[in-house]
Amino acid sequence: MKVIGITGGVGAGKTQVLSYIEAHYRCRIVRADEAAHFLYEPGQECYQGLVGLLGQQILNTDRTINRKKMAEIIFREQKLLEHVNQIVHPAVKKYILEQIAYEREKGEADYFFIEAALLIEEHYDRIADELWYIHSDAAVREQRLARSRHYSAQKIADIMRGQLSEAEFRRHCKVVISNDGDLEETYEQIKHIMGD
Repeated sequence: MKVIGITGGVGAGKTQVLSYIEAHYRCRIVRADEAAHFLYEPGQECYQGLVGLLGQQILNTDRTINRKKMAEIIFREQKLLEHVNQIVHPAVKKYILEQIAYEREKGEADYFFIEAALLIEEHYDRIADELWYIHSDAAVREQRLARSRHYSAQKIADIMRGQLSEAEFRRHCKVVISNDGDLEETYEQIKHIMGD
């Protein structure tokens, strides 16, 4: 089973690419964001640490973590964000490693895909056999984010400023998939990479 990390700037279309791969290949896909949300649940690895750090104010009435409240608190204070990352990132990585081991043992998947915004920064190259970069021009990404997520131009600019440069993505990733609009072209690239 080959382990592949997938990354790219916000709005690059990672979800579209992974949806196609999921439908056409024997694979398991783990998205780091979804893994983190699972680990926030009561009884899971990050729950106690986050409540201990941020207090009862982040809880809903059913004692689950309110992610919106949590985000509002941590993005106002850089130090808190760093502490949250120290709790969450290692737990997500541990969870992903456990899932890779589980899939290897099961023996049904040919590929295991990890999708993470911070794939390079969090050194997933040590886990994955190779990293793939989903590339879209900034203007295309801006249009997508405005249309699909209704983000303001300011919010888009802020997010993009916080992400790696084009050169950094390309330096770390073995495979580059261009996803600027025509999905059929994107799918053809995937088929070619997968040896179809």
